[in-house]
Amino acid sequence: MNNSQILKLIFHHDQRLDQLTERSDNKIESSLEDFMRPDPTYSRLYFSATDLEKEKFGINTLSEFDGFMQALEKGLETNQYYTHSNIYTSLKEASEAIGFGDVSIVGKQAPEFDISSLHVDTNSNVGHLKSELKEVLEAGFIVIYKEQAHNGFDLHLFSKKNIYTQFFYPLQAMLPDAFRFFSINGKKFRSERHFYFETWTLDRPPHGFEEVFPESVL
Repeated sequence: MNNSQILKLIFHHDQRLDQLTERSDNKIESSLEDFMRPDPTYSRLYFSATDLEKEKFGINTLSEFDGFMQALEKGLETNQYYTHSNIYTSLKEASEAIGFGDVSIVGKQAPEFDISSLHVDTNSNVGHLKSELKEVLEAGFIVIYKEQAHNGFDLHLFSKKNIYTQFFYPLQAMLPDAFRFFSINGKKFRSERHFYFETWTLDRPPHGFEEVFPESVL
């Protein structure tokens, strides 16, 4: 077992799509029809990793980085990744080719929108993007942001469909040799200190920070 390398999958399920739209100061009275209509939702998955022995942070610090990326590709069920400048046959190639704040797009067909419109600078919060992201998710595309980490990058995935299990099982199959794998409920985060829990309370993780084992079941 590789005890010094930690993989974290932080999930947020059932986020309301309308919260991605820029808020207006004008209050709009909801009709009964609007009230009865289910709120469209989306999911966010954040992949991060830590090498405790080398004190480095970012998914690219994993010794099994290639295998990790292949597990994500298996979950995404595609070999075409669209960026603002090219098409790649692997998520690893696409992620390494783009800059921080840029995206890889996954869909059943080629995107017809301007992918560069989804770019954010490193000081922006992707989760509060304006309507461009909402429209892309509603069209059925998966958006994967390259996020800056201390020693490389992390990946931040947005999907209208909850595809958590499509990643859980391929990553679980890499246990116990590749890394220690933690599945974390994003609602339990309270601070940046929580994000780096593995540096100070690895043996007693906070509530909602669940370690995954080869025998774990959902």
